[in-house]
Amino acid sequence: MPLQSMTGFARVDGRSGRYQWAWELRSVNGKGLDVRLRLATGFERLEADARRLLSADFARGNIQASLTVQSVESRVTAVINRPALDAVLALRHELGDLIDPAPMALDTLLGLRGVVDFRDAAEEPEEIEALDRSVLEGLAEACASMRKMREAEGAALGAVLLSQVTAIETLAGLIESDTSRSPDQIRERLRVQVEALIEAAGNLDRDRLHTEVALLATKADIREELDRLGAHIAATRDLIARGGPIGRKLDFMAQEFNRESNTICSKSNSAAVTAAGIELKVVIDQFREQVQNLE
Repeated sequence: MPLQSMTGFARVDGRSGRYQWAWELRSVNGKGLDVRLRLATGFERLEADARRLLSADFARGNIQASLTVQSVESRVTAVINRPALDAVLALRHELGDLIDPAPMALDTLLGLRGVVDFRDAAEEPEEIEALDRSVLEGLAEACASMRKMREAEGAALGAVLLSQVTAIETLAGLIESDTSRSPDQIRERLRVQVEALIEAAGNLDRDRLHTEVALLATKADIREELDRLGAHIAATRDLIARGGPIGRKLDFMAQEFNRESNTICSKSNSAAVTAAGIELKVVIDQFREQVQNLE
């Protein structure tokens, strides 16, 4: 399943009957999926279907979806106000001996306020159904277009993330191969530190001495951190290869990377290991920044 970024845009126009419509979609980063709809007046009936279509294609991002609809053809019908017309005719009959008895002309009727009203013709049920279907098909097309854009950016992000994982792996390898981690080096550092302990506290009992030596040995060993770092690298590569909405999972992996790098730096007894550890933290921060853009 392709990776998706959370930024994208799409616009789709269409027409059904005498109406022209347009969808415009915009997507930016978000913690979850937040869909905000702005539907043309009278089209609120499509909200549930629109949300269903958007949530089927996108798992994360703040998405704004706007629908505009306008009539491109005028369809007017004349509606006669029968009570008003009856009142006019009754008045004409009542005043028949005072006014011109000629038949009332159509233009006279049209000029009488309230007798004839011109309104937009109501749509037939089949026309409304066809319009709704056309508008929703347009939204599906807009979703596909924006998804394609997000997937293209997601593929680019995936390549960047993989290069950063490789950099993390390389730095972990430098730390693991550093001469300060050889058994002889570790033994020599422990010997010096134990002698310092004995010199500083000549009356230190044997059990306490063993405890202090064990603590020093533990601090000198970063094998567990390197092993966990290797496992996190493998898991991250697997996640990126599988694709889909993995942004939150990769953010968790970035936290795990950071935790191991912090421990390595705190345990370091070598300038080279410390330098590599600091560079490791820089790459991990860059990795996490890029992950924030991923669905």
